[in-house]
Amino acid sequence: MLDIYFYEAFEEEAAELREVMPASLSAEYAAKTIQECGHTSPPARFISTRTQSIYPLEWAAQLDAILSRSTGYDHLVAYAAQVKTPPAMGYLPLYCHRAVAEQAMMLWMALLRKLPKQIRKFREFNRDGLTGLECEGRTLAVVGVGNIGHEVCRIGQALGMKVIGVDRAPRFADVSYLNIEEALSTADVVVCALDLNRASRGYFDDAKWRHVQPGAFFVNISRGECSPSTALLAALEAGRLGGVALDVYDHEAALAVALRSGQTAANDAEVAATLALAQRDDCLCTPHNAFNSLEGTRRKSEHSVRQILAFRETGRFLWPVPLD
Repeated sequence: MLDIYFYEAFEEEAAELREVMPASLSAEYAAKTIQECGHTSPPARFISTRTQSIYPLEWAAQLDAILSRSTGYDHLVAYAAQVKTPPAMGYLPLYCHRAVAEQAMMLWMALLRKLPKQIRKFREFNRDGLTGLECEGRTLAVVGVGNIGHEVCRIGQALGMKVIGVDRAPRFADVSYLNIEEALSTADVVVCALDLNRASRGYFDDAKWRHVQPGAFFVNISRGECSPSTALLAALEAGRLGGVALDVYDHEAALAVALRSGQTAANDAEVAATLALAQRDDCLCTPHNAFNSLEGTRRKSEHSVRQILAFRETGRFLWPVPLD
């Protein structure tokens, strides 16, 4: 049997993993999720995924370990809660904070400068309606100031923006903090960098958007479940938000499978709202790709191998998922 099977390993990631994988370990790689592969039993007792795979409940007794190649681990916590004896679970907390923060910057600057509309207007070389905004002097609110959120704050400060943080447990002395209502009422740009947990699921709902400064721009590079697309679409249509940029999505697994298969997810209001957002000039959608820099992918592969070797040698992960 294989030592490890990697799901959701896109081309460049699989190449980096092969580069650093010890010759003593046998591994195979699939770009698809577990459900897309259609496997009825685990291809190895150690599997690795990202965040879109759905773990079959009956696999728990057949697995020694699951490694999620992601900074989030809520999907593993949810799986552990559904099975009697969960396998060992690990994640990668430290590999991509700079890459994700730079993606957030790219997205908010694209919104400020109306990039989707600029690209479309090239066809007629027409600048009407394209006047954008500069970063300097504008207020950036970062909601969730962990490793990634703090890096977003540092980038905003370097751009001359007034940066405020929102966090239940502030821990960075170089960030000024406000509560969420105050932050939303003053921010020109809001970046969601929240971890996903019970408190943050559905956090940016209709009630939150009633506090936002009209015309503000919203960027989510953390977890889509924090900002339901139905609420974002309603806020755009009501003129509360001036633009939205998303790298993550509520009901993301269903959305990804629907887009890759060319079929719509029937009766899924979140998927329908995301697809509607993607058609708008005031919205940017990227395919959960913020982590995907060359440097980040290399770190992810190296950290993955460190996790695998640590588990094989000690029976424990270097970075285990906290289940308590």
